[in-house]
Amino acid sequence: MSEGRFPPSGHKPCAPDNITGNGRVVLDSMALPVMVVRADNAIGYVNSAAEPFFGMSRGHLVMMRLTDILPADSPLFLLMEQVRAQDHTVVEHEVMLESPRLRHEGVTVQGAPVMEEPGAVVLTFHDFSAVRVLDRQLTFRSAARSVAGMAAILAHEVKNPLSGIRGAAQLLETSVGESDRELAVLIQDEVNRIRDLVDRMDMFSDRPIERRPVNIHRVLEHVRRLAQQGFAADIRFEEVYDPSLPPVWGNRDQLVQVLLNLVKNAAEALDSHPEGGEPAQITLTTSYRPGIWVSTGGAGQRVQLPLLVSVRDNGPGIPENIRPHLFEPFLTTKATGSGLGLALAGKIVGDHGGVIEVESQPGRTDVLLHLPVVTEERGVP
Repeated sequence: MSEGRFPPSGHKPCAPDNITGNGRVVLDSMALPVMVVRADNAIGYVNSAAEPFFGMSRGHLVMMRLTDILPADSPLFLLMEQVRAQDHTVVEHEVMLESPRLRHEGVTVQGAPVMEEPGAVVLTFHDFSAVRVLDRQLTFRSAARSVAGMAAILAHEVKNPLSGIRGAAQLLETSVGESDRELAVLIQDEVNRIRDLVDRMDMFSDRPIERRPVNIHRVLEHVRRLAQQGFAADIRFEEVYDPSLPPVWGNRDQLVQVLLNLVKNAAEALDSHPEGGEPAQITLTTSYRPGIWVSTGGAGQRVQLPLLVSVRDNGPGIPENIRPHLFEPFLTTKATGSGLGLALAGKIVGDHGGVIEVESQPGRTDVLLHLPVVTEERGVP
């Protein structure tokens, strides 16, 4: 990546002359990010949709070169070379845009020459990641509904007989000899274990949750303290928070449950971190990311999910064959796991009207929660 942050003084931080005032209004009205890159790879223009896509203001972007944002081996530069060489539009699908500044997977990029300015290329970015996130979320909710139905059956058909078995074992414990008393205690222990499992599955029920404004940073701080006093005592934590975020519209106890489970998963992944590598670390991040909306209920109301919470670990990553099935109930790679943790997390986040997704590669796993916030006008999303 180029070390220079700003282009030479010859670069004009404004739109090319061929983009008129009306043209800029049209481009700013587009929902797709648009960028004009000059022949020397200096950024000549970006529309308003490009700001959240690149995570920077347009005033900052037009003072930079594209090499300040992306490494020189990015496929975007090869696409621009083709546009300049062939002098016509080039489209490439499933492009990965990755650098320390940003990360977008599966982007469709269209590059076209700017006829009035030789060497200039106008780039349009079609990011379908939000669509894929929502598709996966619908799959997660379907799985959660299946488990909810099974939980209701188990709660009704299993818990009552379990109480009778446990009571009988307690009576036997007081009337049998010393050699058989151990077996009566064993029966009670196993009944308790099955009851606890049924109670955990009962969390998948469709009971409505009570929601109110929740300070997500207090939730994360509480989760971090719990983790460092227990299962993550030897793991370094980094907190990167945006203090200006509005409250989440949610249930504090359930958010603590979800985030504690995600941090525990991260800590267990770090147990298998290679010796001699980087120190085991979990990074908790919050930020404001406008652009994701979901439709709720039968009224067709659209709710924005601008608050992003990220739990990142620098462990070995999730095996590729496991990633598509992460939120399926009873799927686990742990010898003592039940496979309900992530399925429950997906269900709780869905109950909040939010979206959960996982991005993983060797050396890094991110679990991202997109959550609704409290609006100033009505106090609710």
